[in-house]
Amino acid sequence: MYRVKVYVTLKPSLLDAQGKVVKGAAVNLGYDEVENVRIGKFIELSINENTKDVNTAVEELCSKLLANTVIENYKYEIEKE
Repeated sequence: MYRVKVYVTLKPSLLDAQGKVVKGAAVNLGYDEVENVRIGKFIELSINENTKDVNTAVEELCSKLLANTVIENYKYEIEKE
C-alpha cells in the first residue's frame, strides 16, 4: 500500500481572502506577530501497491480532480507502507 500526501495551495499571485480573514482574526486575538496567512488543502490517499505507475496515477488525480491548476499549485509525497 502507498500512502500519498497531497498539498494544494493557491498560486502566490492570487489573493487568499480566507487567509486574510484568519490573519485579521489572529491579530484581533492579540497575535500581532502574524504577518501573513495562506490557506490550503491537505489530502491523504491510500493507493493499492499493485498500481503499476503510482507517480502517474497521483499526478493525474491531482491535475484532473484534486486541484484546479488554473489557480492552485500542488505537490505530493509518496510513502510505501
